Amino acid sequence: MNPIPGNMTKDLFSIAGKVAVVTGGSRGIGLMIARGFVEAGAKVYISSRKKEVCDRVAAELSHIGQCISLPTELSDEAGAKRLYEGVAARESAVHILVNNAGTNWGAPLESYPESGWDKVQALNVKAIFLITRTFLPLLQKGVRPGDPARVINIGSIDGLRVPLVENYAYAASKAAVHHLTRVLAQQLGKKGITVNAVAPGPFESKMTEWMLGQMKDLIIAACPLGRIGTPEDMAGVAIYLASRAGAYVNGVVIPVDGGISTRP
Repeated sequence: MNPIPGNMTKDLFSIAGKVAVVTGGSRGIGLMIARGFVEAGAKVYISSRKKEVCDRVAAELSHIGQCISLPTELSDEAGAKRLYEGVAARESAVHILVNNAGTNWGAPLESYPESGWDKVQALNVKAIFLITRTFLPLLQKGVRPGDPARVINIGSIDGLRVPLVENYAYAASKAAVHHLTRVLAQQLGKKGITVNAVAPGPFESKMTEWMLGQMKDLIIAACPLGRIGTPEDMAGVAIYLASRAGAYVNGVVIPVDGGISTRP
């Protein structure tokens, strides 16, 4: 058998020179991904609701590479358009869109508020649909031969199995994110854009602060790998999906949880 000429793995995991947009990129999972992208040579736009925090984080990451702050409230169509216009004024194409912005609401079933349900669904589900649809023109311009543009949605293992806490709207919203990912993958794949989701398990973040503070030992004991996730774990899977290594992956939900979601 004749060897295949050339180096098949050269630059296989490279995202250098790509333009990425990461919503909710100023903290938690979004910051882990944004930092990983910047360190890997991508030009990264981060967005979050709090301007001061977003500006500060972008300035910090700019010591490593290219990071631009575009603070925006993203729970409605106007917010999606503001973010798009901010990027479009600076870039002719976007290669990677990470839909990470999200929120949580925990309360007992008997007192779970309608306002909390609506807030979670608006940001966690509706915003992903609106932002992805709004960014289509720039994403289509980011398609390269053999290297699709990428949409990466951030779900949760709480959308794969029943969570330990009463976060009804959050768990339902993340299950919806996973299925929306599959639906969008069917349509956008025809346009040269892949759509995949990452379902994180426990990582250190403001959203998980209370849960880890109350039951960290229990969570670690339930994880086959015996630990919680690190920023490198999250950056690694995002870089894989955004690079040529993940070019043929479309419509999947990847749990990044040390095997927690495989347990009964």
